[in-house]
Amino acid sequence: MRRIQRDPDVDRVIAVDAVAPAHQLGDADFVRVDIRQPAIARVLAAHAVDTVVHLDVSGKALGAGGRTTVKETNVIGTMQLLGVCQKSPTVRRLVVKSSTSVYGSAPRDPAVFTETTPPKSLPSGGFAKDAVEVEGYVRGFARRRPDVAVCVLRFANILGPDADSPLADYLALPVLPTVFGYDPRLQFVHEDDVIDVLRIASYEPRRGTLNSGTFNIAGDGVLLLSQCARRLGRPTMPVLLPAVTWVGQALRTVGMTDFSPEQIRLLTHGRVVSTVQMRETLGFHPGFTTSETFAAFARSLGPGLLPPATVGRAVDRLAAMPFAGGTGEDPVITGAGDTQPTPGVR
Repeated sequence: MRRIQRDPDVDRVIAVDAVAPAHQLGDADFVRVDIRQPAIARVLAAHAVDTVVHLDVSGKALGAGGRTTVKETNVIGTMQLLGVCQKSPTVRRLVVKSSTSVYGSAPRDPAVFTETTPPKSLPSGGFAKDAVEVEGYVRGFARRRPDVAVCVLRFANILGPDADSPLADYLALPVLPTVFGYDPRLQFVHEDDVIDVLRIASYEPRRGTLNSGTFNIAGDGVLLLSQCARRLGRPTMPVLLPAVTWVGQALRTVGMTDFSPEQIRLLTHGRVVSTVQMRETLGFHPGFTTSETFAAFARSLGPGLLPPATVGRAVDRLAAMPFAGGTGEDPVITGAGDTQPTPGVR
């Protein structure tokens, strides 16, 4: 927020939310309004808003109201906001926060999703389905208001010292339940890069860039879930796929994490997206790789139950056993217990 306020091209910032912020917003004006209510129209009209940045599309389902309230805010709130923007004569730019979860996670997925790759199977529920519906309404808005520049940012899993998401809650568990026989590839984007790309998408495009369209946003490279566990120093608990749902229900019941079906699919099949358009068209280059983003998140959690090198050696020796398909020889360990470098994805 403060980064945007310091920009000389920004006259005023109006922050809107249904709850008061927990910290100061600098020189920004805060208006307490629920975007599901018609009052949001008065805010846009009173301040002659020309750029709308819609961030209230959340995957956090725990807490008061649960999943029902989250879906209402994600979908109904977006519909209400788009209706107001459509009628506003001053709105010229719309930026919407979405998620790479719109691609789903399935066994026959391509190795890398581009922005135009259709999912093998559409998400059937949860936050991923909300994101699909939100993008559908945004496309409809873009057709009705072709004079408005519309930018949809599909973020990979957002992590960092202040991360607050179902995946962050999962990774903070003392022992990580995993799906037996699967080691999914994951991508992350640092919370600071999220702010930076939102700032770029909100401005008028510079020469050689186009700040409208749909863009995957992720840090370079991928990490396997097993590598994440090693770097956190957290042991894993492999669970047979049919029993994973029971484990998820137990974790939701005690309020530890929202181990939803969509998250189970992600932790089974993983997901990797291309960021070529992010760099070449949007002109954004993340300051953190996937590995660096995860390292910042890991530092915020503190040490795990076991030293990362100890976890890595134990996992690698088990993988080398003949019954696991190995040769019986210890692999060469590099880094924090990782057996091989992780390729970059662009």
